[in-house]
Amino acid sequence: MKTFPINRVGFDQLPPLKAFVVSKLHRVSEFLVKQGITTAGNLIYGFLCVRLLPISDYAEFAVVFGFLGTLTVLMDIGISSTLLPLVGERIDDRQLIADYVASLRQLAHWLYIAVAPLLVVVYPLVVRRQQWSWKVVAGMVAILLAAGWCARISGAYGAVLIVRRDRTVWYRMQMISSLGTLFLLGVVWSVHWLNAFSAILINVAGIIFVSTAYYIRAGRLLGVKGHPSKQKRQDIVHLAMPSMPNTIFYAFQGQISILLITWFGHSTAIAGLGALSRLSRFFVLLAQMGPLLIEPYFARLPADRLKRNYLGLLSIEAGFCIVMTVSAAYLPGVFLWVLGPQYSNLRFEVLLMIAVASINHLSELLWTVNTARRFVYWWNGAITIFYTLLIETLFVWKVDLSTVRSVLLMSVTTAVGLLLINVLTGICGFARGPRDAANVLVALETGAPHE
Repeated sequence: MKTFPINRVGFDQLPPLKAFVVSKLHRVSEFLVKQGITTAGNLIYGFLCVRLLPISDYAEFAVVFGFLGTLTVLMDIGISSTLLPLVGERIDDRQLIADYVASLRQLAHWLYIAVAPLLVVVYPLVVRRQQWSWKVVAGMVAILLAAGWCARISGAYGAVLIVRRDRTVWYRMQMISSLGTLFLLGVVWSVHWLNAFSAILINVAGIIFVSTAYYIRAGRLLGVKGHPSKQKRQDIVHLAMPSMPNTIFYAFQGQISILLITWFGHSTAIAGLGALSRLSRFFVLLAQMGPLLIEPYFARLPADRLKRNYLGLLSIEAGFCIVMTVSAAYLPGVFLWVLGPQYSNLRFEVLLMIAVASINHLSELLWTVNTARRFVYWWNGAITIFYTLLIETLFVWKVDLSTVRSVLLMSVTTAVGLLLINVLTGICGFARGPRDAANVLVALETGAPHE
């Protein structure tokens, strides 16, 4: 039988193409299933706390985890995210990874020593209007210090699992923590022990479990002891430095709504904003794709395919955000049913919260892709900080921020501006190219010292 070369070429090319597609589909399906279970467990846990806890107890719960979000960012300020780009394709060089992790750990220790005393002083001042007893406030501070330390460990050593492409264990630990805390919540509720502190401690137990599991697994994956060095600390700081001002600012900005309403408002308003904030968790699964799938993909993407993929991803995500916002506008009762009857009067506030979450999701997506392509510039952080401070100063000066609606209106105004800044950064990146990091990259590739 006669054969044709063109057919032979086509079939010869099919296996590599099939392997590529199958590997991508496997990675995405693994993420959707395992991380989807984790996200679902966390969502259910949060919404059960909203429904089962009295308003005064949920206010305490919301404030603690609002501060924890700020604390976690301040104890890292973006240094953990430098591990992946610094290691690059050298994922088999375990000593190199271990040395970077040791240097990261040393920097993180210094950050903790700097941040922890500030928390001890600032937290009681912010919550002083809530008339909580000193024992309650002291317990919250102790929980925040322990949980912040564990979250820092989780970020640093979890990054090792991502670099070494051990996503299966990364997902599994998250899933066990999510389902385990949900089970414990059910047990505590069934024996009538559920209150603000038991709900908080169960959640913190999940954080401790994940950090411990990541620490142990990272040690097994590397199998060597890391040695911190001045050069590697400089590599980490140099790469993270342009984003540090924006990251530090984001530590406060990400939780500014709950911080302001804690300062100006009362328990009812705090609980209402905290409950509505749970609705933004619908975007968590998409957000988690950033560091796990989107950032590594765009970091390795050839330049000739960047623009098409960049715009395609943005269009898909924008479509989802539009659908969510329109649903909140026309069907607010569906979202309020999830929160429970205690919050049934927050119909317009539901729309504002989903709009804020949608805009922030798009902004974070652009930031992730821009960072992966090294579209990182000093002016981005400067404009972001200036614009945000301007809007917040105007609202503090002119608006009564003791209500949920006014705080959310401030958040919408801020989010729109930040989205436009990230769009402008992307445009600048395509026009000017990535930030010049030639000195660092040459040194990393050759082992030569650099300034």
